[in-house]
Amino acid sequence: MDYQEKVWNHSEYTPSYGSGDLAEYGAQLHQNRPLTRRFVDSFRRDTNAHATPKGALGSDGKVFDVEGAAQATASSPLQRSLKGRHLQMIAIGGSIGTGLFVGSGNALAQGGPASLVLSFVLTGMMLYCTVHALGEMAVLFPVAGSFSAYSTRFLDPAWGFAMGWNYAMQWLVVLPLEIVAATLTINYWSDGAIDPNAWVAVFLILIVVINLFGVRGYGEAEFVFSIIKVVAVIGYIILGVIINCGGGPGGSYIGGKYWRDPGAFNNGFKGLCSVFVNAAFAFAGTELVGLAAAETANPRKSLPTAIKQVFWRISIFYVVSLTLVGLLVPYTDPRLLAAKNSADATASPFVISIVNAGITGLPSVFNAVIMIAVLSVGNSSIYGSSRTLAALAEQNQAPKIFAYIDRKGRPLVAIGFASVLGLLAFLAGSKYQKDAFNWMIALSGLSSIITWGSICLSHIRFRRGWKKQGHTLEELAFRSQPGLIGSWLGFIFNCLVLIAQFWTGAWPLEFGQLGPRGQAEAFFQVYLAAPIVIIMYVVYKIWKKTPFIRSYNMDLHTGIRDLNVSELIADEKADRVTWPAWKRAYKFLC
Repeated sequence: MDYQEKVWNHSEYTPSYGSGDLAEYGAQLHQNRPLTRRFVDSFRRDTNAHATPKGALGSDGKVFDVEGAAQATASSPLQRSLKGRHLQMIAIGGSIGTGLFVGSGNALAQGGPASLVLSFVLTGMMLYCTVHALGEMAVLFPVAGSFSAYSTRFLDPAWGFAMGWNYAMQWLVVLPLEIVAATLTINYWSDGAIDPNAWVAVFLILIVVINLFGVRGYGEAEFVFSIIKVVAVIGYIILGVIINCGGGPGGSYIGGKYWRDPGAFNNGFKGLCSVFVNAAFAFAGTELVGLAAAETANPRKSLPTAIKQVFWRISIFYVVSLTLVGLLVPYTDPRLLAAKNSADATASPFVISIVNAGITGLPSVFNAVIMIAVLSVGNSSIYGSSRTLAALAEQNQAPKIFAYIDRKGRPLVAIGFASVLGLLAFLAGSKYQKDAFNWMIALSGLSSIITWGSICLSHIRFRRGWKKQGHTLEELAFRSQPGLIGSWLGFIFNCLVLIAQFWTGAWPLEFGQLGPRGQAEAFFQVYLAAPIVIIMYVVYKIWKKTPFIRSYNMDLHTGIRDLNVSELIADEKADRVTWPAWKRAYKFLC
């Protein structure tokens, strides 16, 4: 009997060949495997989860297969475990971090309180339009990779490649930076008594373990982190009003004194332009709501609520808190520019205002909040980079090993790669720390602005294709409130910010004091990300000969979660008619 006959005979249904272990039809077979065996097996690749279909994705090695890329991201086997409450807290508090708590101090010193508030209001309005545009596409196409996949599908695969790697690179370098920042917050209490590398190891292991629990672990951690940050900001707003009205220990009424002396603006128009990069850094991470769509149980229900809550975060947590900061701290305070690092609580205008009011104890509390915010960003960095790398691999735009997804729905190799780069945080104790981190920051400096502009442009092109192929707005499961006009405003504003950053990077405020070498370093540390993105786009465009996606042949079908969207929306509209006026108003805003 040859080998093929043996295989054929063994595959037949016979009582003597193990059929007695089979479960009856409709019943589930429970196997009592040891815990260690189940743990090890969970890391094995899911053989039924093929990230890329065979023979697709530019099988000739030269031409990019757009249809295959769309199919690969739509059929990604990432686990859909995020719930509505996870998305809501990621949307409300996900990006509240050192950019708000510490970076706003440098922005206040450079531009003054009016520039600080104005830059955050304008950036917030732009981001509101951007997130709504992203939400409209993400609800309709909750695919892996989100905005980089939309660039591939609606703009140009080469631009999608550049956007994906731009975003992955941003988060990959953020992880070691944030871990070091977390160790430096510890120095607020320990005063350097413990080796920083010991804290690097502790925080790196903590962040990696959280992400090894999968998307549910990330969601639960962000849920807790966000609640703490939101409570801290709301508490500060209440405290700030009390301090401003003279309610602090031995305090007196402050009002708008610091807006009159030393003044509302500093360094004129250039001071205002220089603040926008701080605002962009503070808002970075808001787009993670769209990236999480592929791992959300019901994106059509959860995403619109989370998207609408961005408005409240921008209005309350950023604009109101920073208005109070500008009222309580003069921009001439020398401590604002004395930050030793991006998480130095002593340079936080929030902490400075509390210290000026004579309140003891609270600065330590705020330092703990800053440390939690830093860990939250580090947690998001592994999530953002690993999902983006997995989506790029699924589209054949990154090494295919990054598309390895285990039986728990975790992009294990991508998580491992991001975690290994976190080892760069051990540079914290070396003499090369400052130079290494300055250039890592430069790699991610403009990434968020470029990403947001790309999202707006993708939405503009999507709407064009949607209309060109005979669809109506009534068919959309969620419609952007600012609509197409909002996306145009968001795209134009991002372009203007890039121009303003070029100006302030080439001719910074301290231009005359830097010298030729210092001027060159100052420019590239602000603008390095832009030429890298352009180079990636041009090289990939020439190499893969990617086409510009025309509106009449866009793929508007692959990856739609609900096929009967119009019927579901009609049912929801009928149900909405029965709501009282207060509930309709609440659902419109939230």
